[in-house]
Amino acid sequence: MTSLSVEMLAADAEPITSAGNAQLGIAVVLGIAVIVVLIAKFKLHAFLALTIGALVLGAVAGAPLDKAITSFTTGLGSTVASTGVLIALGSILGKLLADSGGADRIVDTIIAKASPKKMPWAMVLIAAVIGLPIFFEVGIVLLIPVVLMVAKRGNYSLMRIGIPALAGLSVMHGLVPPHPGPLVAVDALHANLGITLALGIVVAIPSVIVAGPLFARYAARWVDVKAPEEMTPKRASDDLEKTPGFFATVATLLLPVVLMLLKAIVDIIIDDPTDLTQRVFDVIGNPMFALLVACLLGLFTLGRAAGFTRERLSETVEKSLMPIAGVLLIVAAGGGFKQVLVDAGVGQMILDISKDWSIPALLLAWLIAVIIRLATGSATVATVSAAGLASGLADGMSTTHVALMVLAIGAGSLFFSHVNDAGFWLVKGYFGLDVGQTVKTWSFMETILSVMGLVMVLLLSLIL
Repeated sequence: MTSLSVEMLAADAEPITSAGNAQLGIAVVLGIAVIVVLIAKFKLHAFLALTIGALVLGAVAGAPLDKAITSFTTGLGSTVASTGVLIALGSILGKLLADSGGADRIVDTIIAKASPKKMPWAMVLIAAVIGLPIFFEVGIVLLIPVVLMVAKRGNYSLMRIGIPALAGLSVMHGLVPPHPGPLVAVDALHANLGITLALGIVVAIPSVIVAGPLFARYAARWVDVKAPEEMTPKRASDDLEKTPGFFATVATLLLPVVLMLLKAIVDIIIDDPTDLTQRVFDVIGNPMFALLVACLLGLFTLGRAAGFTRERLSETVEKSLMPIAGVLLIVAAGGGFKQVLVDAGVGQMILDISKDWSIPALLLAWLIAVIIRLATGSATVATVSAAGLASGLADGMSTTHVALMVLAIGAGSLFFSHVNDAGFWLVKGYFGLDVGQTVKTWSFMETILSVMGLVMVLLLSLIL
């Protein structure tokens, strides 16, 4: 495990200010405070809040405003360049999955084969498969009818079924590429995507078991509620004469993951950039290529299998891209905010302050993400910002430990979702809970995921 006292934090560019640590600390606190107040109190869109917060941070740190703006736009552009296409492709695949009835097919097949005792575990599997290519919020919308249907049909407590499903979605969002947060962290820390993906699955499995089916037993006792009738939306497959097959749907969803994992395996076995086999797998295992192939395949295995015409397919793709504008801008602005943090020298400040603490770098990266998560309420913003702050800590680390740092940041970004997180209100509204009930179930579940993720990362760092 690499310790803080070993490595020096290197900025990506020349510092835009020569402010001391005290001034930089005040700048960071004020910058994050501005973001929190604008989002939580004034309900300002996170894109605008992040933009304003970045400029406030730069100004308070003593940077010329033009340099702060340049730093912000540079970070914004590089983030879009690295993740924008992936977000778009993931959204297309998710929309095809939803509109074709493929999600319903996966759900119905697993439910038909799961006994009542195994149902919470089946919900984790359903959520993980459905949540693989899509955003958390979209996943909730897809899973809500499933959770309500299962809870009513089996007369289960809503929490007994709902918590495992939410845990499955959340762990994918925080730890497993190609979700935006992990992808940005992989790019910022220059981690190996395939190894991060493989280790992310290793970390995710025990974390979701504890936070999902096991914790759901206690959550169901604390908050014993039934599924609300009015929140049951119409299933997509109800309007279709036919739906895609189960195996074709699952194969389409898992294709990009398999391609990226194959690339990681080939990189480990061959480790020769000039080797033709490795170069081929470098292409097919590239996340953009892998997702593009899955989307093109999905047009046939999902869209055509559901009887979609060419016009309907075109309409589905078009509709999938419109809703992601806000997500893409938030991710991009988070990258801009991250770059201002880096260019202001905040990373070096953190090292200067904590160099005598002897805190493992992985633990520090997790703590940074936790603080930003609690302050801003956004897992993606926490991941992007923490990745920028911790980027220098990865210098000199092995490939596996850099991947583990990405996962430590991802785990920290899930910590204790509360009232400044949109996911908190989504869960509260869809499940018909009050604020206290949401904290006892959803917030605690997120915290368990975060802590378990950290524990698994630290254990792996001792083994690998």
